[in-house]
Amino acid sequence: MKRMSFAEYGGPDVLHLADVEEPHAGPGRIRIAVRAAGVNPVDWRIREGQFSGTHPIELPAGVGQDAAGVVDEVGEGVHGIEIGDHVFGEGSATYAEFAVLSAWARMPPGLTFEEAAGYPSVMETALRIIRQVGVEPGQTLLVSGASGGVGSAVLQIARDRGIAVIGTAGPANQDYLRSLGALATPYGEGWVARVRRLGPVDAALDLAGSGVIRELVELTGDPQKVVSIADLGAPDFGVRFSGVAGSMAEALAQTVDLISRGRLHIPVEKSYPLAEAAAAHIDSRAGHTRGRRVVVI
Repeated sequence: MKRMSFAEYGGPDVLHLADVEEPHAGPGRIRIAVRAAGVNPVDWRIREGQFSGTHPIELPAGVGQDAAGVVDEVGEGVHGIEIGDHVFGEGSATYAEFAVLSAWARMPPGLTFEEAAGYPSVMETALRIIRQVGVEPGQTLLVSGASGGVGSAVLQIARDRGIAVIGTAGPANQDYLRSLGALATPYGEGWVARVRRLGPVDAALDLAGSGVIRELVELTGDPQKVVSIADLGAPDFGVRFSGVAGSMAEALAQTVDLISRGRLHIPVEKSYPLAEAAAAHIDSRAGHTRGRRVVVI
């Protein structure tokens, strides 16, 4: 089968299509014929070797962890899922024609494979950091870098829970943030003053890693009320860096519930053929995303 792989750490040019043996579903796993794979920052961070010191991997390796597709193998001990079901979830080496998933859920009616592939990791992350930052209904959450996949999820989860949100993003994404129920303001010079004019902030999330931790602590008044998923220097300010995933099965269940109730929709900004996964990584690394990017198989 065809799989996007890399044999050494480096830039997007190390990615290449390789012919590899098909994976198979072991106990407690399923295999899917992949229709689309989500593109996440962790994908290119792993490819660049950013985690090689703490989480080394065996090379050559595949790329990707989110996918949507059609079940074609069911491992021992798996119940409630059948060959032919349309599912989305988390696995490994998902930029490929076939991938094994370790967590999954049936796709809600009306969802395309491309849309479904964009949800797993962003929803797990969004749910986790909302819980970790401790924001409650009736309070106001500030989201720095709010227009990407995780930000889009955070805004909609917060709205469903009665949490007010102030979101920062580029000028082109202001209307998009407002469409998701946020008070929007552009980042850049004077952004702290603009946030203050919108009202007091109870908690804050840093999703972009743009060097704003000090200001987020200033706005909330408490480093314990700030969480970052993008700035490795956050602990220097007493701020939690959240990088360890929680329960994907729980996140997928909540995703299905929100979509089924019409309370969640994350648009796919751009789709890329499998052979152009390097371009997807370049665009993801550049930021300024509205919603999600996916690779289509």
